[in-house]
Amino acid sequence: MDHPLLAHFLAAAEGVFPPVDGGVTVLPELRPGLGCSVAFTGHAFVATALAPAAVADAGPDGFGGSLAPDFLRFLAGPGGGVGTIDVILAAHGLGGPAALGLREDVEDHPRVGYARGLRDDVFVHGDERGFVTVASGLAGRRELSVELDDPGRVAGAGRALLRDALTLIPAGEPVFAAVAPGNARSLRAFLAAGFVPIGSEVVIRPAP
Repeated sequence: MDHPLLAHFLAAAEGVFPPVDGGVTVLPELRPGLGCSVAFTGHAFVATALAPAAVADAGPDGFGGSLAPDFLRFLAGPGGGVGTIDVILAAHGLGGPAALGLREDVEDHPRVGYARGLRDDVFVHGDERGFVTVASGLAGRRELSVELDDPGRVAGAGRALLRDALTLIPAGEPVFAAVAPGNARSLRAFLAAGFVPIGSEVVIRPAP
């Protein structure tokens, strides 16, 4: 069964956003022990096991308050984990013949390990430039991440790898990525490959 947050991700990928009203919509946690705070322009969504009244009492809003440090610590609780604030990016698949084959030699890479710890149905594709992971991620959305084997290689390698990765996604199907805003090189590569920013998010791992 799809998580209700998925519909909002898919709508945003098509340019349809929630109302700019400063509101915060509280949704069920993504799965046991995993929540998130997602901010679009002027409206936020919080996926948590906490009661909506308790969330409201913590004072978040849709104008940035849903990503405030004190609120995120409240969601996690004592001993819980708060992830980094990432930019949410969206693009659409190109379909056609897949430009990248499977890579089985990078299973021990930290990026692959992170993907398998957070996402489902993770597949790793790539070539001599690097690899991408394609998986079912936050709320069931299709997610993509990228890693160059040699980050210092010729400029444009990352964006070229990402464009090839879009051939792995059926034509017109939305695909998402989460990139730390401070990772400017990666952010520029995603933007150059046709991804557009739609919001921001933080993954929360509440204390047991």
